[in-house]
Amino acid sequence: QVQLVESGGGSVQAGGSLELSCAASGYRFSSCGMGWYRQAPGKERELVSSISSAGASIYADSVKGRFTIALDNAKNTLYLRMNSLKKEDTAVYRCAADGGSYCLSRYWGQGTQVTVSS
Repeated sequence: QVQLVESGGGSVQAGGSLELSCAASGYRFSSCGMGWYRQAPGKERELVSSISSAGASIYADSVKGRFTIALDNAKNTLYLRMNSLKKEDTAVYRCAADGGSYCLSRYWGQGTQVTVSS
């Protein structure tokens, strides 16, 4: 059974930094892609960043240059380093992992709140 557990969220002032972690169990890293999504109140969920099984990463335009996604296969953990945080980054952040046959299954963590105050 795949379990994804996020941590590292919290409250920070604008300009500050946070690092989110997503610890995975029952999941084989590097088999499929993984990513971070966020959803702010009243808004749709959006992709923040993803990393493929080959290590290629993409970022939403709004976070390029500020956020960095990384995998630690030895620790079975996905990270999202967030620098220069802005108020508009406030949201619930969830990690997602694709798996199963042809990587068609999607697993979700429970989410962690990030609140940025000005």
